[in-house]
Amino acid sequence: MSKTLVAFFSRTGEQYGVGEITEGNTKKLAEVIAKKTGGDLFEIKVVEDNYPNKYTPLIQFAKKEKQENARPAIVGSVDNIEEYDNIFVGYPNWWADMPMPVYTFLEKHNLLNKNIYKFCTHEGSGGVHRDDFALFGHIAQNDSIETEKKVDEWLKGLGF
Repeated sequence: MSKTLVAFFSRTGEQYGVGEITEGNTKKLAEVIAKKTGGDLFEIKVVEDNYPNKYTPLIQFAKKEKQENARPAIVGSVDNIEEYDNIFVGYPNWWADMPMPVYTFLEKHNLLNKNIYKFCTHEGSGGVHRDDFALFGHIAQNDSIETEKKVDEWLKGLGF
């Protein structure tokens, strides 16, 4: 029987398309995926959270991190990563890319021979490849029925 991990990076505060939120769009989506797959959750958090809570300063901060190819230190790791066959990696789409802490997570763990599935939240930019999953943040935040429907479709296509 295969074991599944759902690792995700998510933000609260002011978000484009949904306003001020106390639970991140990607976190909400990750929780649905974990529920549907029976997966364990791991939230990717930075050691020094210097990310602004307001949208415009946040995207400027994220742009600078991307330009610098930064690898912010993250809190903890998945010590038993070898036990997982399927790893879902979730993030908000920042500058058509994953936030830099997600790269830190990926580089920190040996993911050789793992099935990796990426998912993101966004507000129109998408930024995913063919087999990846993208969902509008405002849907993840405000429409649990539509979120579950879209996740079910994606997971079915993956064979879950």
